[in-house]
Amino acid sequence: MAGKDIETVTMPRVSRRVLPCLFALYIFAFLDRTNVSIAALQMNSDLRLSPAAFGFGAGLFFLGYAVFEVPSNLILVRVGARRWFARIAITWGLLACSMMWVRSPIQFYSVRFLLGVAEAGLFPGVIYYLSHWFPESYRARAIAGFSVALPLSQAFGGPIGGALLGLGGIAHLSGWQWLFLVEGVPSVLIGIICLIYLPERPDTSNWLSTEQRAWLSTRINREQQRVLASDTLSHALANPLVWVLAVPYFVLNAVGYGYNFWAPTLVHEALGTSNFATGLIFGIISLITAVFYVVSAYLSDRWDARCSGAALGFALQFAGCFGLGILPNPLLRLVALTLIPIGSMVTVAPFWCLPTRFLKGTAAAAGIALISAIGSSGGFFGPTIIGFFRDRTGSNTGAFLGFSGLALVGSALCLVLRRTSAFRPGQFPARAESSAPTR
Repeated sequence: MAGKDIETVTMPRVSRRVLPCLFALYIFAFLDRTNVSIAALQMNSDLRLSPAAFGFGAGLFFLGYAVFEVPSNLILVRVGARRWFARIAITWGLLACSMMWVRSPIQFYSVRFLLGVAEAGLFPGVIYYLSHWFPESYRARAIAGFSVALPLSQAFGGPIGGALLGLGGIAHLSGWQWLFLVEGVPSVLIGIICLIYLPERPDTSNWLSTEQRAWLSTRINREQQRVLASDTLSHALANPLVWVLAVPYFVLNAVGYGYNFWAPTLVHEALGTSNFATGLIFGIISLITAVFYVVSAYLSDRWDARCSGAALGFALQFAGCFGLGILPNPLLRLVALTLIPIGSMVTVAPFWCLPTRFLKGTAAAAGIALISAIGSSGGFFGPTIIGFFRDRTGSNTGAFLGFSGLALVGSALCLVLRRTSAFRPGQFPARAESSAPTR
């Protein structure tokens, strides 16, 4: 089979086998980390959580997540993705269910922190795992193929969460308790499915033909050989690009999770909608976001536009945050609010194609996890800052004007990184030369 033919047959088969399981993992991971934003419509009054206390507790997830990112990814390299992803999903699912039993701010803080510890390593682990299955010219689409679960979890989670809040009183449980229970159990089941179904590496996958395994393994190995760098842990920790990339990712998480945890409240306050209608509006925004995500990932692969694509996403975040900070009209504020998640999704896929352009092997696993760990701490600061401003000023203006400045810094930094030799377009052509055996 000719090289081009084997490529067009192999890559769709890989996508169909690998991505659905990762998609299911991430949709419930994101649902279980952010469903607290919908639960807050009832939970905050039941538990007497102030805006600052809620923002702090919601953000604590990311401190636990950040601390264990690098150790988790290094363990994944040793024990394999299949077993480690299963462990992650089962433990976070059980902890997500346990949120239904919190009765005080301290318990809320503790479970949120432990939920972050349990889920640590999932996202950077998947990024590392995909680098063994998808060549560079397919990678942004592969990243989008599983992480489009993020906006879709919000699209469906918003209305479903709003509906679950209406179950209050059944079995003597509040609506927010039903929300945590119903959305936590599937994560445990998906973890078990991953343990059985998820393939480990191309060269050991009997659902690919011998020729397909040889082609894919050779293609991935050749691309890794272009990365002229050591594959040791010390190389990742000493590489300045790793630390530089953590800065825009910190911005992305601070702004993005500030939106995720407070958007339902902001929509409810702006439009005076019911809980269900608030969740529905939140879901519609997320569906719009998902469309932009898929299109931006496709264009990033087609044009090899990694840094410029990420810069565009940050520019959209800037426009949304600035508009949210200064616009008085509720409908215009809703439009501005919508630009924030669109900007986040436009950034994600091209951004996460960057680390594997200068890291490989153990260095890639550690470097990706380190970028994610430092950047994920932004998920703590974003919600916390909004809660602080709301407590002190009764307004979100200061927080979102500050976020607009951060987004501008993120955009500028990505444009500067575009000049770095490792990130220049064309290093990995959209169609690399065939490495397939021919008949």
